[in-house]
Amino acid sequence: MQNRLGHTFKDATLLQQALTHRSHSTLHNERLEFLGDSILNCVVASLLFDRYTKIDEGDLSRVRANLVKQQSLYEIAQRLELSQFLRLGEGELKSGGFRRPSILADTLEALFGAIFLDAGFDAARDVIRALYIPILDTVDPKTLGKDAKTLLQEYLQGKKIALPQYNVVATHGAAHNQEFEIECLVPKLDIQVFGSGGSRRAGEQAAAKLALEAVQKAFVKAPSAAKKAKPRTAQLKLSGIATIQPDAPEAASAAVALPAETAGAAAKSGGAVKEKTQAEAPLKVAAKAANGSAEGVAPAASTKSGTAAAHAATESVVAAGNPAAATVPTPNAAPHTTSKSKTA
Repeated sequence: MQNRLGHTFKDATLLQQALTHRSHSTLHNERLEFLGDSILNCVVASLLFDRYTKIDEGDLSRVRANLVKQQSLYEIAQRLELSQFLRLGEGELKSGGFRRPSILADTLEALFGAIFLDAGFDAARDVIRALYIPILDTVDPKTLGKDAKTLLQEYLQGKKIALPQYNVVATHGAAHNQEFEIECLVPKLDIQVFGSGGSRRAGEQAAAKLALEAVQKAFVKAPSAAKKAKPRTAQLKLSGIATIQPDAPEAASAAVALPAETAGAAAKSGGAVKEKTQAEAPLKVAAKAANGSAEGVAPAASTKSGTAAAHAATESVVAAGNPAAATVPTPNAAPHTTSKSKTA
C-alpha cells in the first residue's frame, strides 16, 4: 500500500488506523477521514487555481466539487486496489463492504489525513498531486461536473436552437420499483430519442445524453449551409399604382403599360363630367333668373369652379400617364356669359 501511495510511513499505526473501518474495532478511521477531507479540498483547490488561470470562481468550485466527490474518490481507490487492504468487521465482509463506494472513498480520505499527521502537509500534497494530475490531464473544466441536461441545453443555446422537450412515454414495474421511459425531442433538428431510469430525473438525464450525441453528430455530418439569397421585389407607388422594379423585367413591361391606360380612362371620365356640367349650368341659371333671385349668379360660379377643378385633375392625370389623352376638348365659358347677360 505504501508503494502505491508513494509514501513510507514513519508511524505504521497511522496507516493501520486509516485502513480500519468502524465495524472492525473502536480505533477506526473516521477522525482521520475528517482531517483528510479538508486537506484534499485544499490541495485540489490549489491545483485548480494554478492550472486554470482563466476560469472564474464559480467554475473552479464546480470542478473541485466534482473531483473530490465520492465517485471520483472511489475510482481512485479502485485504481490503487485499496479494497485488498481494508480492515472490516465480519458483517461488512459478508455484505460486500469492501466493494462499497462509500467505504472505499472514506478510507482514501483517511489515508490522506494519516500522511499529513505522519509527515506534514507537503507530503500529503505530493501524494494527492500524484493521484490527481493524470485525471486533470484528461478532463475538460468547461464541462466537468455538468449533467447531460445542462450540457444539451448549453449546446443548443450556443446554436440558437430552442430548448429540448421531455415527455414521459411510459412507466414500467411495480409502484415501489418503477422504470420511467422518457422521450427527448429537438424539433428543429427532427431528433427524437428515448431514455429510461429509476426516476423521472434519471430517465431525462439518460435521454438528454443520447440527444446530445445525436445533435453533435447532426452538426458534424450536415454543417449549416449558407443561406440562399432571395430575389428582392421592390415596389414603389407611382400615381397610386404598384410597380415592380427591374428585378423582374417581364413583369415590369406589363406594369408600365398600366398607368397610361388608367390615365386615359381617367381623362375620358373627367371630360364626360365637364360636358354634363356645361349642359346643366344654363338651365339652372335661367330658372333662378325667372324667379328674380339674386342667387342666380352663384350656381354658375360654382359650376365654373367645378369645371376648372375637373380640368386641372385631367391635366394632372395626363401628365402622369399618357400624353395622348390630352386631346380632351377645353370647355367653353361662353354659356356662362350668355346666362349673365340674360339675367341683366
